[in-house]
Amino acid sequence: MAMLEGKVAFITGAASGIGESTARRFAREGAHVVLADLKAEPLERVQRDIESLGGQATGVVCDVTDAASVQAAFAAAMERCGRLDIVFANAGIAGVWAPLEDLQPAEWDRTLETNLRGVFLTLHFAIPHLRATGGGSVIITSSISGNRTYAQPGAAAYSTSKAGQVALMKMAALELARYDIRVNAVCPGTIPTNIGQNMETRNTQEVDLPEIREGEGNPALHGGIGQPRDVANTCLFLASDLSEHVSGVEIYVDGGESLLR
Repeated sequence: MAMLEGKVAFITGAASGIGESTARRFAREGAHVVLADLKAEPLERVQRDIESLGGQATGVVCDVTDAASVQAAFAAAMERCGRLDIVFANAGIAGVWAPLEDLQPAEWDRTLETNLRGVFLTLHFAIPHLRATGGGSVIITSSISGNRTYAQPGAAAYSTSKAGQVALMKMAALELARYDIRVNAVCPGTIPTNIGQNMETRNTQEVDLPEIREGEGNPALHGGIGQPRDVANTCLFLASDLSEHVSGVEIYVDGGESLLR
C-alpha cells in the first residue's frame, strides 16, 4: 500500500521547485494533492502531469498573503476532497537582499508578509479542517538561513522570516499536539529552484562579513548541492505515519553544508 493512500495534502507554492517536486512525490504515494499557487497556468500544467501518471490533483489559485484568498483555497479543497490530512506551507520569496540601512521598509514588509504571515495564514485556516479529520501533519519550508547560517550579505529580511517560521513551528507543535497534529519544518540548503528569479540584490558588497574558507572543495554531501526531490523525500517522511512521534523539529536538508558556516 502506498504511504499516503487515501490522504489529502494541501501544498502552497506547488507550481514549481520544491512544492512541485513534493506534490509529485505525494501523488505517487497515493495522496490527492491540492496544488495552491499564484498563477493558474503553471498549476494546470502540474495538475495535468500528475493526472497523466494516474495521480489525483486539484489546482487552486491562492495568494498566501491574503486571508480571504487562503480561506477560499481551503474551502475549495474541502469541497473537492472532503478532508485534509497534510499541509505543506511551502510558498515563499527570496525578496530583496541589501544592507539594513539600504533595505526599504516596504521591501522588509513584503518578505515578512509572504514568508511569515503566509505560513501563519496557511496554518490558521488549515487547523479546523485538520482537527475535523482527527489530526494530521503540517510541514513548513524554512531554510538553513536564519537558523544555522548567517554569513549571507544583505539577507536580514529573508533570514529573519525563516527564523520566525521555525519559532512559529515550535509554538504550533506544542499547541496542536492535543489534536494529534504534528508540526515540523524542513530547512533546505542550496537547492536549485526558481526562487531567485524575482530576487533583488543591492549593495551587498558593502556588508562586511568574514570570509568563509572551505579548503579544497566542499566536503558536504554532493558538494552541498541538493535537488528538490531531496526535500520532497524528507517531506514524505514527515507527512507519513513513519513520523507519527515526530513534532516540533527542524530537519536540515543540506548535506551538512551549513555545518561549515
